[in-house]
Amino acid sequence: MSWLTDHWSFDPFLIVVIVVAIWHEIGLARLARRSPELTRQRRLRSLWFDAGLAVLLIAVLSPINYWSYDYFYVHMIQHLLLMFAAPTLVVAGAPWQALGAALPGPVSWTRPLQSVASWLLRPWVAIVTFNVVMVFWHLPAMLDLAEKNQAVHVWCMITSFFLAGVLFWLQFIESPPFRRKMPLSSQAIALVGTNIIMWVLAMAMGILTSASWYSVYDHIRGVTLPAFADQQIGAGILWICGDFWAVPTLIYVVRKIIAEDGGIGSAVDSLLGRSSRRYEWANRS
Repeated sequence: MSWLTDHWSFDPFLIVVIVVAIWHEIGLARLARRSPELTRQRRLRSLWFDAGLAVLLIAVLSPINYWSYDYFYVHMIQHLLLMFAAPTLVVAGAPWQALGAALPGPVSWTRPLQSVASWLLRPWVAIVTFNVVMVFWHLPAMLDLAEKNQAVHVWCMITSFFLAGVLFWLQFIESPPFRRKMPLSSQAIALVGTNIIMWVLAMAMGILTSASWYSVYDHIRGVTLPAFADQQIGAGILWICGDFWAVPTLIYVVRKIIAEDGGIGSAVDSLLGRSSRRYEWANRS
């Protein structure tokens, strides 16, 4: 029980999340004055956003973060919360209109940010960014650096995991006012490709090696679990939990393809790229 009640911590990251939550509430209040008939709908949807922020804080401030410095498998649980659980909830909550409404009128300095965001939201950019971030922070040198430096861990690793996750899930989850740019067949291909990368990473850490990759988990006092066994457990969590999110999402996407194209044969043609131009998403922005 002490694993759950002890070792909660404070980090300035909490202040950032609180500011974002207040900013969102101000935006909701302004939207309520403009179109009160949609207030209930916005409030109900915002609960997903609030849950996403709560999961984000749990990953950063709870004993999960504390024990992640001793056990790699706990670190892997933290990564999954940051890249999958928290981003999916935030995207489902669609906070974008409320956050925009909270701005003090037209602000010129936001235009460069909008240009950068538009580029990052391109389907191929979002998918590649997600996978690059995932692999990059599991390289031994980078994970060791993050574990030795709290600032790098929170403000670089955790932040990039979360933001890459938001970009990734915006390609699959409806989040007004954003519209889906990636055709369904390309969504399926992206899901399969991302899951394969996760499998390869998990196998490399758990099966295709005979030693621990990360020096920060070697010879930690008070830790009885051998570093390599700890790494194998973490690899197993990555492998299994990858299926938990990828398979249901893939089934959902394939069912939508079948519904739109009218049959399994048409869906297969779409997945193989033998259909109309609307499935050629790589060159679209």
